[in-house]
Amino acid sequence: MKSKLGVSFLISIFIVNSVFSQVIKKPLIAAISTKDLRTDMFEMSGNHFNGREAGTLDELKVSMWLANKAKEAGMKPAGDDGTFFQYFNLHRHQVSPSTFVTVGSKSYELWKEVLISETNPSKVNAPILFVENTALSNLESIDLKGKVVAIQASQDGILNDISLFERRYPGYVRNKFYETVVKKGASALIIIADEQGEKSWDAVTPQMSRGIYGITGVRDAVVAAMPVFWLHNSELDFIKNTKDFLKSEVHVASYQYPSVNVIGKIEGTDPVLKKEFVLISGHQDHDGVRQKYDQDSIYNGADDNASTCVAMLAMARAYKKQPGKRSILFVFHGAEERGLLGSRWHASHPVVPEKEIVAVLNGDMIGRNNVNQAALLGSTSPHETSSDLVRIAKQANDDGPKFELDKLWDRPEHPEVFFFRSDHLPYARKGIPSVFFTSVLHSQYHTPMDEAENIDYAKLHKMTEWMYRTSWYLANDKNRPKPLPNINFER
Repeated sequence: MKSKLGVSFLISIFIVNSVFSQVIKKPLIAAISTKDLRTDMFEMSGNHFNGREAGTLDELKVSMWLANKAKEAGMKPAGDDGTFFQYFNLHRHQVSPSTFVTVGSKSYELWKEVLISETNPSKVNAPILFVENTALSNLESIDLKGKVVAIQASQDGILNDISLFERRYPGYVRNKFYETVVKKGASALIIIADEQGEKSWDAVTPQMSRGIYGITGVRDAVVAAMPVFWLHNSELDFIKNTKDFLKSEVHVASYQYPSVNVIGKIEGTDPVLKKEFVLISGHQDHDGVRQKYDQDSIYNGADDNASTCVAMLAMARAYKKQPGKRSILFVFHGAEERGLLGSRWHASHPVVPEKEIVAVLNGDMIGRNNVNQAALLGSTSPHETSSDLVRIAKQANDDGPKFELDKLWDRPEHPEVFFFRSDHLPYARKGIPSVFFTSVLHSQYHTPMDEAENIDYAKLHKMTEWMYRTSWYLANDKNRPKPLPNINFER
């Protein structure tokens, strides 16, 4: 009897110790290697991938590279038909060369003499009404019905300390007046470039001529809309004084290209919890080959967003050595730069049941700026989707890198509205607890200077650790983070 009690006691001690060891098991930070981060970064953001533009062979090439690296890192394929790939169709709508714009007998050469900011089919034959800047505040009281409203651009009321200001300026000017002009029944809007508009001309021409993008079921066709034309400042007096009509036909050509999400998983160890997933995401694409800065025209996108992709590979290596209780789903989204298309597609067509995704940890631009500072977007109202998730992410920061957390970039009044510009957004809109890890923007954002040699690898390692710790806590907590009810964070 005494012997049996002794054996039972030893068995009980063994069971308790085993359970205790599982509870206190720590994230395997040592498995995250700065050398691996650097090696993968120089490969992924090298010139051989030509900037990884969505819908091109270059995006498909880097997708193959990522799939091979994912397999090496220990992931199992989680895409379509037993592969790492989830394909979707990317639709591109572009102003056709057959488009024409004339005023009387004067014809304007597309993109050189006239810019068209709306990629929508339209036909206009209407008189021009020039509205002086002094009268723009009373635009609501002017009869605009059936007129082509012409104004001169102005920086009044526009912040100029935001990123990519030259490229974004025409959009800000357009947005100041567009809704009012449409509501008043105008036929078109002409904006005469001011000094800043002239500086912006070459910067915005590639993006306007490139067109707009969508995916099947989200934007499957273009629709009619009031056109907006930009003319050079040299046309100001002519447009002011002309009695001629503006005649134009904007024709739109549409194309379809394949794009792809690369998706892998590492299964959890718990027989019940492994059916649930912590989703870690970043985007693989960038801006391809565009206008030159000095002698470089390849937009390599090292920080944006090879930084998160190589971090995800590093996290996978850690999970291969030490899996968590829940499974980890790694989603390298395609076509983020074309409008979050890959994440919108996967959020609508998830490769695992949506109800089994416990949280989304998205990273975008995590390798630059102050080594001791970072931001967690989706951590405060109205962008917060789960107080539990935010608490866990902040605990992971306190336990690991100890970043000073920026409190400004998550505010809805922040001029960059950065919360709405990365791949967590489609999941957050579905009510899935989601946060966005970032080092925020810098002066080389969306330029060819965003290259591997400019990454701060100490910062990248710390950000990788933060995301990994957060995922580890989520993967091993018996409780799921609860979503907040009635979320409405739309601008």
